[in-house]
Amino acid sequence: MTAAPRTPGVEGLPMAVPAPGLPPRVRIHEVGPRDGLQNEQAIVPVEVKAEFVHRLADAGLRTVEATSFVHPKWVPQLADAEELYPKLSDLGDGVRLPVLVPNTRGLERALALGAREIAVFASATESFAKANLNRTVDEALAMFEPVVRGAREAGASVRGYLSMCFGDPWEGPVPVEQVVRVCRSLVDMGCDELSLGDTIGVATPGHVGALLAALDAEGIGAERIAVHFHDTYGQALANTLAALQHGVQTVDASAGGLGGCPYAKSATGNLATEDLVWMLHGLGIETGVDLGRLTATSVWMAERLGRPSPSRTVRALSHKEQ
Repeated sequence: MTAAPRTPGVEGLPMAVPAPGLPPRVRIHEVGPRDGLQNEQAIVPVEVKAEFVHRLADAGLRTVEATSFVHPKWVPQLADAEELYPKLSDLGDGVRLPVLVPNTRGLERALALGAREIAVFASATESFAKANLNRTVDEALAMFEPVVRGAREAGASVRGYLSMCFGDPWEGPVPVEQVVRVCRSLVDMGCDELSLGDTIGVATPGHVGALLAALDAEGIGAERIAVHFHDTYGQALANTLAALQHGVQTVDASAGGLGGCPYAKSATGNLATEDLVWMLHGLGIETGVDLGRLTATSVWMAERLGRPSPSRTVRALSHKEQ
């Protein structure tokens, strides 16, 4: 793979002006290759996916969620997991390649290929659990117990995704205590990290702070929390900053803003990694990411998908009408 060229921006910008009470470094959990691509209608060739991951790693991202070992019938875009994962082996131990697994069969497939970071996907609401997993919340948690146990017995770490933490398209507002209950179950089950998902993008900073404070009171500290915001209503960066102020140091994002939300009208998808990096670098927070290379990678991927990137930072730095 040829390294992505640097995309020029304005020299010296953003100017780093640290703010008090923020972490010195943030780990970006890049979800573009999995969450970003999974809803694409046209199948992306496995060679393109592999190069995408390599380019992201070349840009300095050290956690790149590679794929999902779900049944091909349910997510056709990720049916090539067995073919893709070995193509990433040359990245070595310096790049973490977590994968999503829905059940014990998916876990077996992932472990057989050497995956050492596993993620399960739960819901904070009954409606979404029914729509996404055809189970109640508690039935889904019971399904994940042997997955988490099996992963840990194999020496793998486990992330628990939790969707609909701030609002649900069927149920409306989601009570904080309801989210805390499911988080407690995932932690007790053995999840090392929880990713709190604003699946339809309705969170606001005060709500983020209230949930994190409630989790802290439950003994689930910010050190094991990640946040996963969608930018449907333009709140993703504000919500991220609120999470950082509460001590969160892991943020999920998708290169170029890839990924949509089918449950909210006019949803604009995941927080763009470039927009996140611009804000973090402006706050003097280290990420290890080369913003120029990352932007060039997103431009490259947008060309292969045949549509412009929604990321404002990609548009600004690429100097193109997108």
